[in-house]
Parts: sequence; structure tokens; C-alpha cells
Amino acid sequence: MGTLIKNATIINEGLSFKGSLLITGDTISKILDAADADYDVKVEAIEKMSDHLEIIDASDMILLPGVIDDQVHFREPGATHKGDIASESAAAALGGVTSYMDMPNNNPPCCTIDALEDKYAIAAQCSPNNFSFYLGASNENFDQVLKLDPKTNCGVKLFMGSSTGNMLVDNEETLNAIFKGSPTLIATHCEDEATIREALAAAKEKYGEEIPVAEHPNIRTREACIKSTAKALELAIKSGARLHVLHVSTADEVEMILQAQKENPNITFELCVHYLWFCDEDYAKYGTHIKCNPAIKRRSDLEALRNVVAKGLPGAVATDHAPHLLTEKEGNYTKAPSGLPTVQHSLRMMLQLSKEGAFPIEMVPQMLSHAPAQTFAITGRGFIREGYFADLVLVKGEKDQEAAPAYKCGWTPIQENSLDFGVVHTMVNGQFIVRDYKLTGVRNGKRLTFDR
Repeated sequence: MGTLIKNATIINEGLSFKGSLLITGDTISKILDAADADYDVKVEAIEKMSDHLEIIDASDMILLPGVIDDQVHFREPGATHKGDIASESAAAALGGVTSYMDMPNNNPPCCTIDALEDKYAIAAQCSPNNFSFYLGASNENFDQVLKLDPKTNCGVKLFMGSSTGNMLVDNEETLNAIFKGSPTLIATHCEDEATIREALAAAKEKYGEEIPVAEHPNIRTREACIKSTAKALELAIKSGARLHVLHVSTADEVEMILQAQKENPNITFELCVHYLWFCDEDYAKYGTHIKCNPAIKRRSDLEALRNVVAKGLPGAVATDHAPHLLTEKEGNYTKAPSGLPTVQHSLRMMLQLSKEGAFPIEMVPQMLSHAPAQTFAITGRGFIREGYFADLVLVKGEKDQEAAPAYKCGWTPIQENSLDFGVVHTMVNGQFIVRDYKLTGVRNGKRLTFDR
């Protein structure tokens, strides 16, 4: 049985055009452009070729390649009261996310091949979308890093200078070994812990235990990010490593990375949707709900990062989706955990920003699908191309019928009335995992593979 998606507005690889798409099995078998002289004849021929062909009239919809989110925290194992692989992958599906890569800062941290394979086994049972998982680096597990298969694992996550559990890598010998010897991509969280501790001590001296949340970017400072990113770039240039700098939050870091790429073209970077949506002026309204690490920073950074997207420079735009219960987030600044849930909303946020003039609409699939597929060398995904897997999303320029966030934590700082788009259908490997705004129950996700 196949599926014909008719007369959609297809946005893909820098082009926007009316056309139709034939899906056979799990792949895209034919793409038809309505501008071709024999378009109607070809579409009619396809419609007649099989009694088992399902036809979707998408004349009022936008057809995009499915979103690939290269940084999520689905909280399993260890914090499943906030989210788990089943709940958060379902929410992702409702947002048009067809593939995701989950981070290792679990409890216990995912720092062994055995722990990594346990997560893959869970996802294989419950995930509607495609998946991959990072191995966490530590000062003690370089032997595990060396065992990573680059064709079946997205990368190794390296916390440089900012502690998360036991995954802070601050041993110079280990750092050098990872950059020289990692068989796969190195994804870094870059914040300098000493700089942050000094700023936090100064804030406590000034405010006591009631530090205003607006001080967050003055504690997790621009300087902390810049210093740590500079260190990662230095190591990558020296070693020639494949480096991917995660959640870049300042204009300065972008400029540093672009300069470093001239010496090592294997360096890429990721932006996150919340740094394109919020700035430090929003702490007054949203408080700890938008507390995240690295911190949301100046309006000038927000504007610079939007301009970077408009130029198509990042290696991905992702979410860093990090759910916490509202009861946890609504404590005072020092007690409220960092992170915000957005994986169900990222596509709609990017479309909204495009509609408001932040960047051309062609940059939405470029940043959310094409760029991460290229950055990670993902096999057969991220583009609307004949022979590629049918990972697709159909969107209407109207508000989503299912307004409530599906995250297990039950909330998001993204206000529904700020979004003018709705995800109608999401398809993974040729099957609908979301249909008419609702989950179908199909769990058709596969382990991602990589052409490395």
C-alpha cells in the first residue's frame, strides 16, 4: 500500500513549490512538480495504478521534511516523573519531530556502552519516531568512548567546564585523549565552571538566598560560555576532531566558531529555539520558567542568532528539550532547575519566526532537517528526495486543534496564542504517527544510522 500526498506546498532544499509526493513502503518513490507540463497526467496515472493507494489532499497544507532534533533530554532513566522516552517522543511526534538524539545526563549517567544499549532497547519498544543516544564522557570512561560505533551512534557528549553529575571532564589528559581519539562526533556543553561559581558567590553576597531570576545571565555569564567554547575550539583545531558546539547563546561564540572553521572545517555548532524566541527582557514575565543553561542572554544576541539562521550558517537548530515539573520550576532562583520543554513546539516556533520576518521560510527545513542530517551524516533522512525515508510533516497555517502540551510535565513557556501554525500529520518511515492532529499509536521509529 502506498500514499499519495497531492498538491501540497513543498518546502525543501531552498525551494517552495506546489507538487505531489508518492510514498511506497517506507520511502519516497516519486516527487512531482506542479509546474511541469504533464503534472496532471502523471498524478492521474498514479491515482489509477493501485486500488490500495491512499490519497491525501494537501492543497491547503505545507509539506516539509520531518524535524531532526539533535538535543533532547527525555529523562529516562532516573527522572521519569518529569518525562520518559515514551511520553516525550510522543510529544515530539505531535510537533513534527521524526528523529531525535537524546542526551546522557540521566540518573545514573549514561556513560557505558551497556547503559547506552539499554536506552536503545527502551526506544525500540515505545518510540514512534527515529532515535539515537549520546554516550556521556567522563574523566574515567575513555575506554567506553573508544568502543562507540560511529555508524550506529550519534556521538559522545562532553561537558567542558560545567558540571553535570560525574560527567564533568576537567582532566587535561582525558580531554586531549577524547579530542584525538573519539571515533565519532564530539558534542560539547561549553560553560566555564570557575567563572560561574565566582559570579554566583558575588550574587549571593549581594542578594542572599533570594537572587532575582533576572541575574541568571549575570551568573551563567557570556564570559563563561566564551571561555569554554574557546577551549573546545583550541582542542578541535589542534587535534582535527569532529566538534559540534551545542546550544550556542552568544554572538561572540558564533564569530569564534566561524573563524575556527577556517582551520578545521569539521567544526559545527547548534542553536536552540529558545535563544531565537526569548531574551533577557523576558525574565520579568516568565521568571524561572525560562531558566536554562546556558542562560538566555541579551536582545543583541537574539537578533544576531536570528541573522545567523537567515544566512544558513548553523549545523542545526534544536530544542535542548528539558522537562521539569512546575512545582520544581516555581521555587526560588537557586533551587529551580534549569531547562524548558519545547520539543512539541519547535517547528511551529520556527514557522512563526519566519512569518514575522526573522528569516525566510526556506530556512525552517534547512535548520531543523537538512542541516542536522548533514552535520551528523544521517543515512537517508532530512530531505524530501526520491529514495529517502518518508519522514514528513504536513502543516496548516492555523492554530493547532490540540492546544494542550503533551509533555509529561504538562506545561511549556510557549504561549499557544503566539503560534499561527498547526501540525496536522506526521509520517515516519512511510506511516502516519500523527494524523489529524492526534497520535495514531503507530510506533514505527528506527535506530538512526550514519554515513561515517
